[in-house]
Amino acid sequence: MTRLRARDERWVRPDGVGDDAVVTVFRVPPELAGMRLDQFLKLELHRTSRTRAQFIIHNSAYDDLGHKLRPNQRVRAEQRVLLWRPAWDEQPVPTELPVLYEDEWLLAIDKPSGVPVHPTARYHKNTVVKLLEAARPDQEHLLAHRLDRETSGVLFLTKTHEADRKIKRLFEGRSVDKRYLALTWGAPPDAEFRVDLPLELDPTSSTRVKMRVAAPGRGLASGTRFTVLGARGGYAQLACDLETGRQHQIRVHLAAIGAPIVGDKLYAFDEGYFKRDRDGEATDEDRARLELPRHALHAHELRLAHPITGAPLVVTSPWPRDLSSFWDARADPR
Repeated sequence: MTRLRARDERWVRPDGVGDDAVVTVFRVPPELAGMRLDQFLKLELHRTSRTRAQFIIHNSAYDDLGHKLRPNQRVRAEQRVLLWRPAWDEQPVPTELPVLYEDEWLLAIDKPSGVPVHPTARYHKNTVVKLLEAARPDQEHLLAHRLDRETSGVLFLTKTHEADRKIKRLFEGRSVDKRYLALTWGAPPDAEFRVDLPLELDPTSSTRVKMRVAAPGRGLASGTRFTVLGARGGYAQLACDLETGRQHQIRVHLAAIGAPIVGDKLYAFDEGYFKRDRDGEATDEDRARLELPRHALHAHELRLAHPITGAPLVVTSPWPRDLSSFWDARADPR
């Protein structure tokens, strides 16, 4: 899936669509050929109901020639489904993407906090994908995995489709060792411990992204190993080693044991902090309680076999300045 400005000449702009509109383009893979369009979009637009998908199709779905599409149409292999939307205002983000590793197949960057990895409903130009597209117009970059917008650290992209297929198999097969660093409120009692709690999407949350610990026998198995690297004045610095890669896994596991990540708007207190921040209505009281403008989670190190050469590959990102400064300020002034 990609998002492009409507003025991009690859697509025919339907009548009535503004010159500055944004188009989201979905490619139909061969294995989904013959599926109803509303079912296809329900799969592509994660956590979208079929009713919502039908509403979106009625209001914005066209083919690449500008013809309106219907929810009950059957999609074809390699068909492009285009959703046209009005342009939106974007928040500024850091535009420097430091390179940690690069060869002819791979690129690993040090993603700053605040930069989404791919276009979303709120971000089009200010994303890793679009910033790289602008900086390197002659080179295609494909996301090998994802990081949340507020999470900083190591992010892999690929330069060839072969490398993309192979590195994604490594991630899906849990053959990539991923270590994160986090700052938490509250220090866990043990220097080393493991959290093994299944996770599921929280059906009571209106955010449509929040996860929760599932009841026994339900949810997706999720395991995280933690090492306490330091504790200062009611705060802790932890290394977090992922055994599985569920959405928000580290954040949910730490909140579940009573040591939420500093600055976490979704899991530290209640999701009202997340909603107010999303809508630009965060209060001074919110900011004071959260202490940091983003959650203190950093993708520190990834270890894997190079997807093409097989050679061992370790890419590391040091603590970013905002988190190291926050931690240093917790030190005993003596």
